[in-house]
Amino acid sequence: MEPSPEQSPHHAYPDHWEADVVLRDGGTARIRPITTDDAERLVSFYEQVSDESKYYRFFAPYPRLSDRDVHRFTHHDYVDRVGLAVTIGGEFIGTVRYDRINDQGRPASAPADEAEVAFLVQDAHQGRGVASALLEHIAAVARERGIRRFAAEVLPANNKMIKVFRDAGYTQRRSFEDGSVHLTLDLEPTEKSLAVQRGREQRAEARSVQRLLAPGSVAVIGTGRTPGGVGRTVLRNLLAAGFTGRTYAVNRAFDEGLTTLDGVPAHRSLGEIDEQVDLAVIAVPAHRVPEAVADCGEHGVQGLVVLSAGYAERGSAGRELQRELVRQARSYGMRIIGPNAFGIINTAESVGLNASLAPESPARGRIGLFTQSGAIGIALLSGLHRRGAGLSSFISAGNRADVSGNDFLQYSFEDQDTDVALLYLESLGNPRKFTRLARRTAAVKPVVVVKGARHSGTNPPGHAVPVSRIPDATVSALMRQAGVIRVDTVTEMVDAGLLLAGQPLPAGPRVAILGNSESLGLLTYDACLAEGLRPRPPRDLTTAASPQDFRDALAEALADSTCDAVIVTAIPWVGENGEAETGDGEVLAAALHGAAAKSPAKPVAVVHVEIGGLAEALAAASSTAAPRTRPTTLAAQPSGPPAATTAPTSTEPATVEAAGASGTEEAAGTEEADGVERTPGRIPAYPAAERAVRALAEAVKYAQWRRQAATPGKVPEFLDETTDEPGAAALIDTLLGATPDPRGRPLTHDEARELLGRYGIPVRPTLPAPDPDAAVAAADRLGYPVALKTTAPHLRHRADLGGVRLDLADEDALRRAYGEFTELLGKPAELLPVVQSMAPRGVDTVVRASIDAAAGAILSFGLAGAPSELLGDTAHRLVPATDRDAAELIRSIKAAPVLFGWRGSAPVDTPALEELLLRLSRLVDDHPEVVSVALEPVVVAPQGLTVLGASVRLAPPPPRGDLGPRRLPNY
Repeated sequence: MEPSPEQSPHHAYPDHWEADVVLRDGGTARIRPITTDDAERLVSFYEQVSDESKYYRFFAPYPRLSDRDVHRFTHHDYVDRVGLAVTIGGEFIGTVRYDRINDQGRPASAPADEAEVAFLVQDAHQGRGVASALLEHIAAVARERGIRRFAAEVLPANNKMIKVFRDAGYTQRRSFEDGSVHLTLDLEPTEKSLAVQRGREQRAEARSVQRLLAPGSVAVIGTGRTPGGVGRTVLRNLLAAGFTGRTYAVNRAFDEGLTTLDGVPAHRSLGEIDEQVDLAVIAVPAHRVPEAVADCGEHGVQGLVVLSAGYAERGSAGRELQRELVRQARSYGMRIIGPNAFGIINTAESVGLNASLAPESPARGRIGLFTQSGAIGIALLSGLHRRGAGLSSFISAGNRADVSGNDFLQYSFEDQDTDVALLYLESLGNPRKFTRLARRTAAVKPVVVVKGARHSGTNPPGHAVPVSRIPDATVSALMRQAGVIRVDTVTEMVDAGLLLAGQPLPAGPRVAILGNSESLGLLTYDACLAEGLRPRPPRDLTTAASPQDFRDALAEALADSTCDAVIVTAIPWVGENGEAETGDGEVLAAALHGAAAKSPAKPVAVVHVEIGGLAEALAAASSTAAPRTRPTTLAAQPSGPPAATTAPTSTEPATVEAAGASGTEEAAGTEEADGVERTPGRIPAYPAAERAVRALAEAVKYAQWRRQAATPGKVPEFLDETTDEPGAAALIDTLLGATPDPRGRPLTHDEARELLGRYGIPVRPTLPAPDPDAAVAAADRLGYPVALKTTAPHLRHRADLGGVRLDLADEDALRRAYGEFTELLGKPAELLPVVQSMAPRGVDTVVRASIDAAAGAILSFGLAGAPSELLGDTAHRLVPATDRDAAELIRSIKAAPVLFGWRGSAPVDTPALEELLLRLSRLVDDHPEVVSVALEPVVVAPQGLTVLGASVRLAPPPPRGDLGPRRLPNY
């Protein structure tokens, strides 16, 4: 909203304070500055506030606002006097105002750093978290304007407002003066205030998705009058799935006499429906969508699924239409899935929702699925259906203009019906938030991700989000750090999901292999070694093995304390006449889950080849494992038997429900290594050993991450004389200057040495050598032996091109090397040679830190040299790094054995290397102006290390949206 002309030109309307927020009940609202144009809105808002609330605000009966009040509350300078409003449908539902005051409590201007704050929320919207959201945003505004404290006077009976202040997490002081409670809040964010803010964000966003997935009523707008078409298909699917709520067909082209369609009420508009409509599925052409959205907003619809295409996937004009669609929906407090969406599904017995184009609702299961592609969604639904696996929920978000994978993670974290979250993502709108949410969700349930569009450098059509320039290898490393199971294909995602949803997590990498084929067992053994597992020699039961032999062997392997998981391989067995028999797959399936039910809880997977009936038996299970025990706040949806599924083909993985999955006594009470009590679940089966082993390997790595996450590492503070944070801050301010260049500036060698030295990172000095005599003088000053190096960008750190000469023991060797330099490589003015004293011998490494605007600060490590760079052998971690992150960082590169005594060499000082990584992490975390650092090379010796080169770049820090108040993204 633009300010009116009479507002002060010195303080322009701060449109960056505008924000869409999700409230406690899952609805959305708009927060924006109050302007002089809001007089009528303010009066109307005040008239709808109860006398009690007015009394709490003004400490006296105050039935109406005077003209002077209206003028004061709508005229602000946006510095010393600021007012914010929360709006839905363009009308106020809550306001907050601050006035800067001095030590005597009188109106003041800067440098006074305290302000008096007051709130007012309509009674009908109290309890929705309006005041809490306003406090977050007005506090951020105040900090931006140099205000450090809020003061508030609250009547003792106003418990709701006192609770808002008390629960905010800010440092506060309370006193009782003159019949009121005097509160003072320090506005500097604290760990507690950030935790409170993120907790509220999590609950609100989870609730907003739950409202979409569990509506009490659905209207399909654009339902065709004749069979076929998108709207009529969705209506048919809703009815076929047995949706438990009310369903309505809406189309403005319906004949006036038409009252029902396919057995549900038919209406020409939402206005004709007398009851509340919770969810609207919009299936009309794009040019008619705004009219449908306005109709929904006027009639209190809570959420939208927009199937209509013609938006950002069509180019810039469509992108603007998409932005306007989101603005319009949010103005009414509605969230959107889509546009260009495939739809949503909730298989909970109490809901039975299939508001999608999927012709058949999947079986009820414990896998949650989110996809940004309709085509991939179709393939995944079909694949899971063939494999006999069920889903708890499904969202195909299309252009994901509003509801995104982050929202799905918020929902999955609390959903008791979901044990595994699968996500197909083509873009990450907020990577920093994604990794934070993924880490928290992965701590209680697996998160499996396939990332499409990995190497294109652009977002897919329709995804109007910022493009991150982070290499895919870095994205993968950061996901691993957050506990995400990153796989390359949707087939691998389903393979891993089937195992994780039905089997306990392995306690380690030790794998027992048993079966009736020596060759298939050896293939499985080799695959285990390739995936980093520790397989035992395969146990060959011979081709004459019976189902009972399989059962006995599996029970024995599961009971073995030296085994963490079992892979069963099976081929058609040989009968008494010596001929191969297809056998009875149901008998073998019963034998396998019979053994699993009575044995310690360990994961079991089956690799089968052409056993008649086995695939069908594996797919015939009627339910998945019982819910896993974990804390939650969302109400669980009851689960019941799912619809029958078609049998899978023999080339697809399938699952079989272990005995006890439905709650038999003999299977109850089994306990996994992580201490979570589980009932044995479905045994996944795969048509190839590599697929089963890869899924198991992912489960092993995830289980290890879970165990480590239970006792997280620590971020050291380095509170000793080697660290000077204030000094570094002052130096950075000096180097950037009063008006820093937005593009930033590189530091000179000496400037970089000084800054790094403030954090205990010494850099070996270099001296310029513009001619041979200067080189000799520098060597005399530093002491022999020395190194002669070029600092020209194209030759820097390139010993292979002759740009570095080492171990020059005297003046003659130095002058000879200098002459060869200039003869072979160019003039001194081009080479920019320097002299540096030699460091102790060791392993050359590279340590870097950089800031990506989307993902945040990233710490990287690798060995120096062309081979590591060519092979991309670099590891990454998010900043701030913990002591565990640093230890894992240097051990996760493929060339790590070089650091630990490879081929008889002396192990280097890895503790010193870990400390260097942690100090650099602390530097870039403390000072976001340090946008890139490269320490190259870092020579790590058996005792200590030496930083021989350093480059540092400073720039004004990019904004940190994750530290500000809650807000929905606007792309």
